[in-house]
Amino acid sequence: MKKYSILISIALIFLMTMACSGENLDSLLDNTNDNEQNTTTMNIKIGDTILKVTLADNSSAEALINALTEAPITLEMRDYGNMEKVGSLGRSFPRNDESITTEAGDVILYQGNALVIYYAPNSWSFTRLGKIENITQSELKKVLGAGNVTVTLSLSEDK
Repeated sequence: MKKYSILISIALIFLMTMACSGENLDSLLDNTNDNEQNTTTMNIKIGDTILKVTLADNSSAEALINALTEAPITLEMRDYGNMEKVGSLGRSFPRNDESITTEAGDVILYQGNALVIYYAPNSWSFTRLGKIENITQSELKKVLGAGNVTVTLSLSEDK
């Protein structure tokens, strides 16, 4: 009789463990879906053109989002190295530097206080802020133009 009680207890513990594991898995799946739906986007306005940027999931992008909830940020950007436009953000943001090879449309935080929009590849240790959506390298170069450009960053209304 004692053997049966032990076997029944073990079976109940096993079933309860399996049931709890299923709940945890379901809640993890629900959180994953919520995160995918809550992707934040930012607008970059250059002249009459508005580019949509999907922001990265890091503390740098989060700090930028917080700053943009207060007000849009306007900055002057200059061409550098025939591969990017760079401009001072006027404040420092947390860095999450990693070795990156950029491509056209990458939006990068450089040294914690400069915004860079890449239109050609470059490899270095940067913080990824996001990626401009649905634009080719030639289209981006045309929008950015030659020389200096004024850019305004704002949060997109369709998060």
